[in-house]
Amino acid sequence: MEDNADKTSEARNADAQPVSDDDVYTEDGDLRSDFVERVTTALEQGDRDSLTDEVGELHESELGDLLESLDSDERGQLVTMLGSDFDFSALTEVDEAVRLEIIDAMPNERIAEGLADLDSDDAVYILEDLDQEDQDDILAKLPFTERIRLRRALDYPEDTAGRRMQTEFVAVPPFWTVGQTIDYMREDEDLPESFSQIFVVDPTFKLMGVIDLDRILRTKRKVKIEDIMRDTNYPIAAEMDQEEAAQLFEQYDLLSAAVVDKNGRLVGVLTIDDVVDVIQEEAEEDLMRMGGVGDEELSDSVRATSRSRVPWLLANLFTAFMAASVISLFEATIQEIVALAVLMPIVAGMGGNAGSQTMTVTVRALATRNLSFRNAPRIIRRECLVGLINGLIFGLLIATVAGFWFQSAEIAGIIAAAMLINMFVAALAGIVVPLILDRFGADPAVGSAVFVTTTTDIIGFFAFLGIATWWFGVS
Repeated sequence: MEDNADKTSEARNADAQPVSDDDVYTEDGDLRSDFVERVTTALEQGDRDSLTDEVGELHESELGDLLESLDSDERGQLVTMLGSDFDFSALTEVDEAVRLEIIDAMPNERIAEGLADLDSDDAVYILEDLDQEDQDDILAKLPFTERIRLRRALDYPEDTAGRRMQTEFVAVPPFWTVGQTIDYMREDEDLPESFSQIFVVDPTFKLMGVIDLDRILRTKRKVKIEDIMRDTNYPIAAEMDQEEAAQLFEQYDLLSAAVVDKNGRLVGVLTIDDVVDVIQEEAEEDLMRMGGVGDEELSDSVRATSRSRVPWLLANLFTAFMAASVISLFEATIQEIVALAVLMPIVAGMGGNAGSQTMTVTVRALATRNLSFRNAPRIIRRECLVGLINGLIFGLLIATVAGFWFQSAEIAGIIAAAMLINMFVAALAGIVVPLILDRFGADPAVGSAVFVTTTTDIIGFFAFLGIATWWFGVS
C-alpha cells in the first residue's frame, strides 16, 4: 500500500506544472488581466483549491506583484485563505505600506510562524518596520537561536550592512580537514540552504580566512583547512553604510562578503541578491528626493502623499517669490519693451534645464564616489566649458528666432548674451551646489534642485533684464 501511495504521489507531482511567466505576465511585463481575474474569482468564491492552483507555484516576486495589484480586502483574504501555504518572503517584494497592512492584519503568532521559515535577512527586513512592542512579542515566540540571530541584526543601525546581512553561514576551525568539513555540511541541519563560501574562524570566532566551495570539492579529504584557505576578500564592517558595502561589491565583483563586528568577529554574510536590492533602493531614493517626494510609494494614501509633497512645494514657492522680486526690479523696462516679458521664460527655462542636467550627473557621481573634492576642479572646468559651448549654440539659435520674431537686432543680441551667461552659471551651479552640500554632510539629492533652480532663475532674469535696461537706457 505504501508503494502505491508513493507512486500516486509521484504521478501527481509529475502532472503538476509550475506557473510559467507567460501565464502571469504580458509581453510588456504587466500582470495578465485574465490571471488576476482568476485569482479574484477564486477569492470571491472562497475556492482555496483554485487559489492554490493559481498562486501556489508563484515566485516570491510574482506573488508580491499580485499582492500589490489586489485591493486591500482581497490581499487579506488571499493571505487568510492560503494559510500556512502563504510565502512570507513575498512580503519583501511589496511596498512598505502594503507590507504593513498585511502584517497588521495578522496575529503575532502567525507572523512568528512565517518568519521562522525565512532567511534571517528577509525576516529582519519585515520586522524592522514594526513597532518595538510587536517586534519583542514576535521574537519571543521564535526559537531561542533564531531569536538571538534576529535580535543581533536588529540592534545594528538602519541602512547598515548589519541590518542587511544573513546570519546563517558556514564557519569551521582551521585545524579541521576537508573531509570533516564536508561531513559537517552534509549532516548539520541548521546550515543555510545555499552558500558559496566557507569561512574559517578561530575559537573566539575571529575571521581568519575563507574557502570557496569549488576549492573544497577539488581537494582531498585529508588536507587541512588552514592549508587551503585564503585571506578574506574585503570583509565588511557590520556598521558600514549599506550603500558603501554595495560599492565594494560593484568595485571588486563580489558574490558574497563576510560581515564582521568591531573586534573582527564573524557575525554574518552579505550576498549579492541583497546588494542588488540596496543598489535599486538607493537609486530610487536619490531619484525621489531630487523630485521632492521623499520616500513616497504608490500604495501611500492621498493624505500621506499630499503631506510628503507640501514641504517641497513650499520651498519652491519661496524661491519663486525670490525670482519674482528680481523681475519687479525691472518693472519699468518690461512695461516699455513688451518683448522682454515674452522671452523671459525661455532664458530661465533653458538655464534650469541645463542646471538639472549637470546636477543629475553630479549627484550620481557623488553617490558612486566617482566625484570628490580631489578631482572636482577638473570636472568643474569641463562642465563650465560645456555650459559656454551650449550657451553659444542656443544663444545664437534663440537670437535668430527672436530677431525675426520682433524685428529687432537689439532684442536678439540681449537674449543671446543672457543665454550665454545663464547657461554658464547653470553648469557651474549644477556641480558646485551638490559638492558644497555633500561637503557639509547634507544629502545633495535633497537640496540641490531647489538651490540650482533658484540660482538659474535669478541669474537668468537679472542678466536678461539687466542687460536690456542698460542697453535701452530705461530708468
